[in-house]
Amino acid sequence: MRIIYVCLGLLLAPVLPLFFLWRGLREPGYRRHIGERYGFGPSVPPGGVWVHGVSAGEVQVACALLKALHARHPGLPLLVTTTTPIGRARAQTLLGDTATIRYAPLDLPFVVPRFFARARPRALVIVETELWPTLFRECRRRGVPLVLASARVSARSVQRYRRFASLFGDVLAHDVSIGAQSEADAQRFVEIGADPARVRVAGNLKFDFTLPPDVPARAARLRERLGAGRPVWVAGSTHEGEEDVLLAAHDRIRRVHADALLVLVPRRPERFETVAATLRRRGIETVRRSSGEAVRPDTAVLLVDVLGELLPFYGAGDVAFVGGSLVPVGGHNLLEPAALAKPILSGPHTQNAVGIADLFLQAGAAHTVHDDEQIAARVTAYFTDPGSAARDGRAALAAMDANRGALARVVEIVEPLLQRSGLTSPRRESSASR
Repeated sequence: MRIIYVCLGLLLAPVLPLFFLWRGLREPGYRRHIGERYGFGPSVPPGGVWVHGVSAGEVQVACALLKALHARHPGLPLLVTTTTPIGRARAQTLLGDTATIRYAPLDLPFVVPRFFARARPRALVIVETELWPTLFRECRRRGVPLVLASARVSARSVQRYRRFASLFGDVLAHDVSIGAQSEADAQRFVEIGADPARVRVAGNLKFDFTLPPDVPARAARLRERLGAGRPVWVAGSTHEGEEDVLLAAHDRIRRVHADALLVLVPRRPERFETVAATLRRRGIETVRRSSGEAVRPDTAVLLVDVLGELLPFYGAGDVAFVGGSLVPVGGHNLLEPAALAKPILSGPHTQNAVGIADLFLQAGAAHTVHDDEQIAARVTAYFTDPGSAARDGRAALAAMDANRGALARVVEIVEPLLQRSGLTSPRRESSASR
């Protein structure tokens, strides 16, 4: 099975640069740093901790883990990799110059060794679950400890992994430590070949998300500019096919609350103009955030066509709708509005964070909506009864707080591996400094 996997990778290798160029027509970030995906690029400080997260949500978790390890080992080089431009931008925002940021190497036999030779990591931590046979084998060959943190595997995926047991069972059976999100996830990893002695339940790292310290103040200033007394709802990280539904819902809402404002935040920058054109075509009174214009009392929609402002806008609103969930994308980060104690609305497609979504639904902190009528009914109810919005927002924050702690448990998994590779323990480092 491994031979087939390698051969397929070698056949695809010449085509992949064309894929990145083609993808770059819609998302320009994919056209940049293509060499990094093949193991090239500027040098990487050796002997550090390498943490990988596939995109923005996982990268945010990866950065929190790197910061925790850096606090314990200030001189430890930090490396974070991702596979998407939005993940790379997120890492740059969160870490700046304190870490090396790269695209992850493609799982090809002539690429992965090249990357390892340049980076020479002390340990590799992969956030959530990406099983890359060539990468895992190279870790084993070089004696680099590997950790799957906040790891999860669905019951459906177990059947797929079993079908390719000769490939994935071998990958997991050797020197891979797993911090699973739940007992069920831990059991499934054992079923597909992981060593039970190396599997423990660590929880979901995403619950350890903390707000940047400037967000509450930024949110308060935004709220004043939006209108302290008017009802505001925020639709964050929206995708094609969702804006039409949301705008139809907003039309219904304004029949009851004529001064209601929708803050619309498309997920991808390349869609800003498309969404703006939709608003013009519908004749909706709109202000674009990039214009610098003030929101007027007759403004129906504020289009946030700049990056990095979703969190403070969630804080400035009364209700949060989290996008990527009315269409089969899988949903985006429900924890951001929860951390701001906001009631949450989401479409039915939440497979990217099914455990988190279920938790908030059970706590009464979130509601699933399927169409414009249901969205309008929920938002209107919250606007009519602000007390219920505050109650559900508090329930969201309480559910999030009750599930924190995974970060410390993952550090407990990683720390002995770093010491095994020769890194001095934090206690001994501090003693030596005295």
